Order: sequence, then structure tokens, then C-alpha cells
Amino acid sequence: MAKRVVDEPSEDIVANARKERAEKRGPFGRMALFIRQVFAELRKVVTPTRRELINFTLVVLVFVVIMMAIVYGFDQLSSFIVTFVFGDPTITP
Repeated sequence: MAKRVVDEPSEDIVANARKERAEKRGPFGRMALFIRQVFAELRKVVTPTRRELINFTLVVLVFVVIMMAIVYGFDQLSSFIVTFVFGDPTITP
């Protein structure tokens, strides 16, 4: 049996949205519907545990450090190439 996907909106939310859309609500009614739907979606959010949060944070920090090293390496390589092609600007003839 297939597992139900969490991201699917529940049937009653969709039914309520269709019913209210059929009634042609004004701008305040549409805003109220949007806010109700936002709160319904927020109830589905699962907060990570402390261990998961620390793990996710460390993964992001390691990724950022690796990307910084790659960008630094490209910067140094391009600086070397430019200096090799155009010469050292600090040396005057």
C-alpha cells in the first residue's frame, strides 16, 4: 500500500477553497482564506530534533567552507594567470 505524501493538501482544505472560490469572495475574504490555508500548512510542519539541527548546521558550515576554498583557489589561479600574462604591476621599467 502506498504511503500518503505529507505535502498534499488535505481534501477538506481543497473542498473549502473550492466552495469559497465559488462564492466569489472579496479581497478580504481571499486574504482570510489564504491565512487559514497558511495556518493549516504550518500545522503540518515537523520541527527537527536537537541532534538533527546540529547535524544540518554542521553540514551547511562544512559546505560553505568547501565552497570558500574553491572560490579562493579560483581567485588565486586567475590572479597568477593575469600576473603571468600581463606582468607584475609593481615592477616599473
